[in-house]
Parts: sequence; C-alpha cells; structure tokens
Amino acid sequence: MNTRSLSVAALARGGVALVLASMAMLAAAADGVAQLRDFVAHARSAEGEFEQLVMARSGRRPQEAEGQFAYERPGRFHWEYTRPYRQVLVGDGRALWTWDPDLNQVTVREIGDALGATPAAILFGAGALDDSFELTDGGVSDGLAWVEARPRQAESGFESLRIGLANGQLQQMEMRDNFGQTTLIRFTRLQPNPPLAADRFSFVPPAGADIIGEIPDDLGASRTTPGR
Repeated sequence: MNTRSLSVAALARGGVALVLASMAMLAAAADGVAQLRDFVAHARSAEGEFEQLVMARSGRRPQEAEGQFAYERPGRFHWEYTRPYRQVLVGDGRALWTWDPDLNQVTVREIGDALGATPAAILFGAGALDDSFELTDGGVSDGLAWVEARPRQAESGFESLRIGLANGQLQQMEMRDNFGQTTLIRFTRLQPNPPLAADRFSFVPPAGADIIGEIPDDLGASRTTPGR
C-alpha cells in the first residue's frame, strides 16, 4: 500500500472514530435524565463526602467548604460542614435542625417548609421529581451527563439547577439562586444504600443552646447527641 493509500485509510479510521465518539456523547447526553431518575429511584440512601464552592455575581473571592453527608429518603439526612467551620444540619423526617457550634445556636423548622422545591429535595424529598421540577437534558461536558432542573414553584429561592452524573452515579450539582450566586457541590466517596445506624438522623440541642423555632413534642424520645 502506498503512502497515499495509508493516509486515506488513516483518515477513514479517524472519521469513523470521530463519528462513534460523537454518537457516544449524544447517547450519554440523552441518557442524563434517565440516569437521574434511576439514581433517585434506586439510591434510597447514601453517604459520602462533598466539596462546595460558592461564587458571587460580584466576582469576589469564592467561598470554599467541605464536609460529609448521609441521607435516607424521604426527609432524613445528616449534612455536616467541617471546613472552614463546623455546622450541622439534620433532617429527622419531621423537622430540620441547624446547629452552629460556635454560637451554640439551634434553628428548628418543619422539614416540609424547609425542603419544598429546593435542590435538597432532589436527594432527600418525598415526592416525585416531576412534581417539583421540569427536567431536560443538559448535554455532556467534563465527562458528565448533565440534567437541567428548573423549579415549578416561583418561590423556590433558586433560578436553575444543573446535575451531573456518570455511570448512573451523582457527581455534581450546580445551583444558581435568584441573586445570581452560583453554588457548586462535588460529591466524593459516594456510597449508595449503605448500612446506616438507626440514630444517624436524630438530634438533641446541646445544653445551653439558644433555640429558634418550636421543637415538635413527639420528637423528644427519638433524639440523640448532636453532631453524630
């Protein structure tokens, strides 16, 4: 085979490879919503670690944070920031507890009011995704299939949400709120359906804490030590 034939053959192979790669990317893009639905349906619980980056529209220096999480649908979760300072959020199915150790302040709210049609409802909520969000494929970038999730409720507090998945597993969430602030959460070491202790999603305010909100009367017997 002469040099010209080799070049033509190489170009042909390259063209086929490009077409196949493009088809694979299109298939992944089209599968983004399906991956999200499958993850939500089958990962009834999970735990792992996260990294968070908050970027303001003004361009000021991004705020970085990291921590660990666990959840069990519906409405039960433990979301704990460990850096730059500690903060603990616990949902026990009835109430959402937020504890700031530095201030020794606890805020408690009904969990339905706290979650609503927020990004947290994607992971922790009780309802079907389509009840609260309009889901569309967001294409493929950075090796992830993205899903665009827009809230159906105008008072949701955020403008748009992008969810990135790979191989059926949640990898990233990007939220843009109504003030132009963007929050990026990257999930690491995520383990679907792990064994979780029965008291993982219970909370009791520490002694002397300033409590804002009303504690449901029927939760007293199920509480445990804070920050577990």
